[in-house]
Amino acid sequence: MTADPPALRRSDWEHRSNRAQSRPDQAAERLAAMAMASQPGERLGTKDELRATCGVSVGTFNEALRMAQARGLVTVRSGPGGGLFASRQSPMVRMGNSMLALGDEAASVADAFRLRHALDPLLVEDALDHASAHDIAALRTELDQMKVATGSGDGAAFIRSNWALHARIADISPSAMLRSFYLNLLEITESHLLAVMPEDEQLGDYARGRYELHVALVDAIADHDLRALDLLQEHNIGGPMVGEAAGSV
Repeated sequence: MTADPPALRRSDWEHRSNRAQSRPDQAAERLAAMAMASQPGERLGTKDELRATCGVSVGTFNEALRMAQARGLVTVRSGPGGGLFASRQSPMVRMGNSMLALGDEAASVADAFRLRHALDPLLVEDALDHASAHDIAALRTELDQMKVATGSGDGAAFIRSNWALHARIADISPSAMLRSFYLNLLEITESHLLAVMPEDEQLGDYARGRYELHVALVDAIADHDLRALDLLQEHNIGGPMVGEAAGSV
């Protein structure tokens, strides 16, 4: 087997990247790029037109279409004037799809979210066992900041306040190793969410629901109530998904 020569031009990199993807993957990425470059509800074309644009067979295009629909990027309408249309995406879906476009880097971010979810129960258990009145007061101060960010509708401020609350929960743990590892993961995941979030992103009802869930979580920690672990499970299941790559905030 002979090795490929070094890729010295951007076109070489793109060519190699495409070779590593299946034909449905390539077609799905083409549809994704078209949808994300369009306004919500904008018509992209008929199936036949888009299949020709992608240069694939009917079966391959149908598989690519299913992938694009699963990412919440396109909708299909039948009848006169029908075809494929760009979907109206929620803020977190838009961020998720932006992160998926990062390629290999997104896989590392996904790992960071997965590890965060695995460590969250350990930190909440430590908080249930070790939280002092001072710790609870500090958590409620962070909740106040989250409430302000929620009311302002500022997506970036909400993520930062969320980061601060989780960091404060981690501070309660007596395990220096656990705290350090978790805080590094937290910085990775939140920095990437901020990196892909448009400057004027508004989270609206999503942020209000997440704020209320965090209030309930802090209340349970204050009461040393094991219900906190159930709330944490709800927190991690209900978080923003980036094709299962973004995780929760």
